[in-house]
Amino acid sequence: MYVLLGDSVISDRDVVGVFDMDATTVSVRTRDFLRRAQDGGRVVNTSYELPKAFVVTKEKVYITQYNAQTVSARIEQRASRA
Repeated sequence: MYVLLGDSVISDRDVVGVFDMDATTVSVRTRDFLRRAQDGGRVVNTSYELPKAFVVTKEKVYITQYNAQTVSARIEQRASRA
């Protein structure tokens, strides 16, 4: 199934994790991960709104305006329908 993340649609099978931007970016390791992903061209901004979460997939990192709970709920909904 597919999950809408602003301007992007991803497969729920590709999702590795969903992370709250405020809670996780206080860590140096998370900021380093996001910086390396940005430098590698793997970051996709799905909106020009204030980012609230990021979704890590097998190949990309999606920055989204939806909060992590909303994205997780969407993924769970799709998984329960399959």
